[in-house]
Amino acid sequence: MLGKIFSLSGAAALLVLGVSASASAEQLAGSELKQFVNGKRVYLATPFGGEFPLNYKNSGAVTGDGTALGLGKFLAPKETGRWWVRGETLCQQWPTWYDGKPSCFRITKTGEQSLTWERDDGRKGKARIEG
Repeated sequence: MLGKIFSLSGAAALLVLGVSASASAEQLAGSELKQFVNGKRVYLATPFGGEFPLNYKNSGAVTGDGTALGLGKFLAPKETGRWWVRGETLCQQWPTWYDGKPSCFRITKTGEQSLTWERDDGRKGKARIEG
């Protein structure tokens, strides 16, 4: 879903900002990764200046809402899928975004409320986290 949003808008990829890991960065895996996102809202920075919120619920549901970004012109602006942690990756699957196919991300904690991600197809970005 995330890459599709920006492919549709003509941007190269979600959060393609040439992110580099800092010396204090910590790649998360397993229970650390689950604890980092569980019950939190992640705000993905977008190449055109906005943020795309994803709400990772304790139940394993994840809700994305691109309404504020005007994404309704391109696809369903809101959707609820599911999320899980598999080893070193945070995975998610949406009913229609990404054609319903699961995608997984390596998450690197860059601060108490910041992270970078790299999707299994090589796309990268950064985000802030609250909750």
